[in-house]
Amino acid sequence: MDREAVGPPPVTSSARWNRALGFPPDARLLIVNCDDFGMDPSINAAVIESIEQGIASSCSLMTVCPAAPDAVRMLRRRPWIPFGIHLTMVCETPHRPWGPLTAKERVPSLLDSAGGFFEPTPDGRAAVLGRARPDEVETEFRAQIEAVTDAGLTPTHLDFHCLADGGRDDILDLTAGLAAEYGLAVRVWLEPGLRAMRRRALPVVDHDFLDSFSLATEDKAARYVRLLHDLPAGLSEWAVHPGLGGQEPGTVDGGRPVRRTDHAFLTSPGAWEAVAREGITVIDYRALQRIWARNTGPG
Repeated sequence: MDREAVGPPPVTSSARWNRALGFPPDARLLIVNCDDFGMDPSINAAVIESIEQGIASSCSLMTVCPAAPDAVRMLRRRPWIPFGIHLTMVCETPHRPWGPLTAKERVPSLLDSAGGFFEPTPDGRAAVLGRARPDEVETEFRAQIEAVTDAGLTPTHLDFHCLADGGRDDILDLTAGLAAEYGLAVRVWLEPGLRAMRRRALPVVDHDFLDSFSLATEDKAARYVRLLHDLPAGLSEWAVHPGLGGQEPGTVDGGRPVRRTDHAFLTSPGAWEAVAREGITVIDYRALQRIWARNTGPG
């Protein structure tokens, strides 16, 4: 039978968190989070447009990046925008490097031979994960969180830049501890982290997590529409990466097609129409944050 004729996927027991989050069991919940806010002014502008004019529901701020002060100013002017902190231990732009907020002598295990963050190549990831000391990771992550809270902003969650679930079990555990301390949720999407958080009654995605860098840019809008059609009941998340795609000097990544096509879809009439047609509820991390704070807080 043609899927178009049978409607949305059936409700299954995998819709674990709907009732706890305040939604009926057949609700199709989707977080659309814009990663990399603060990396570059063109990315900042695209992220704001994708939330204010498009279907994106939140963003994640990279406090170590060159355009982070601009991003902070944008958030101060828009206190209604929910955002998380994109915890960062790598740097993919050697022409415009960024490094730790902590003094380098306090976090030497996070740095390469030149004194900066490793690049997020396979070798770079292996190097930082092989040498990073948990106490130094916590010191730097705490500095990145407090750069936001000291600016008078209130984040909703923590997630990771280029290191899924922090890259190591102990890094995920210490991040969950920081989240409990600051009253935040954490993006978790790999096993065994999913199992561990579910055992603690902490909401995490029910279904496969989507990183938009995994999608081909050709016919991306049609692919996104199909993904919305196929979205199951329960909690899903898309990590999207909108950018305006400018080629001006100093642009961080030369206007990657991934970013241009993400921005084009997120702000398109077709995106709004698909979400409405499919009856999908787009949410942000505030709903999860309330449960994380309650279930990890003191007492």
